[in-house]
Amino acid sequence: MTFTRITIDPAVCTGKPCIRGLRFPVARLLGLLAAGETREQILAAYPYLDSGDIDEALRYAASLAEDETVLMAPSG
Repeated sequence: MTFTRITIDPAVCTGKPCIRGLRFPVARLLGLLAAGETREQILAAYPYLDSGDIDEALRYAASLAEDETVLMAPSG
């Protein structure tokens, strides 16, 4: 999978994945979504982002989750 809106640059946010070279980490965007912020609220609060940035951040997270193994505590 290719990501054109996610950049990794050691000189920007210590190399954390960011949106289009901006100092806006993907993790921050995902955190906003996880906290319940809507797409519209995020785009209004951060006018330099656009809907495609959110779509790609979600695809990026899905890609990472697919490759990750997480051990879960037994239920019950």
